[in-house]
Amino acid sequence: MNKNQSLPWDHPRFRSWIAVARACQLMQQSLARSLSDLDIKPPHLDILVNLYRFEGISQQELARKLLVGRSNMSMLLPQMEKRGLIIRRDDERDRRVLRLHLTPEGRRITEQAMAIQTGLIDRVLSAEPIEQCMATADSMERIIGVLLQDLKDED
Repeated sequence: MNKNQSLPWDHPRFRSWIAVARACQLMQQSLARSLSDLDIKPPHLDILVNLYRFEGISQQELARKLLVGRSNMSMLLPQMEKRGLIIRRDDERDRRVLRLHLTPEGRRITEQAMAIQTGLIDRVLSAEPIEQCMATADSMERIIGVLLQDLKDED
């Protein structure tokens, strides 16, 4: 290693980088544990919540919203369809497009999962003032913007 090369832990923003990464990882683990009784995982919840909000969204639009590839969608959606949580329907105007919809069971599970997630958010963040939560969200959204731009620049 070059003596002039800086080490990650010497960077003044390294602590923030690590804190964000660890918080994200721990939030996902905590959410996964909380959802286990419903037999869904965080990626399933992401799909279900988006279908709850945007009924009839296409698979491609969903993949873009979740920042995942179509291959991830093609692995998760059949599992969820087999469980009776979602259905895929042809688009009436474009037969190449599949639209995603919640089944009644999918809607029931989604509502239970959202209650669990909201409870977890309350438990974890209730000690933080709303202003601090909003400031953190603003910071994270700026970071997301930089990272998304990096991805676009690579394509």
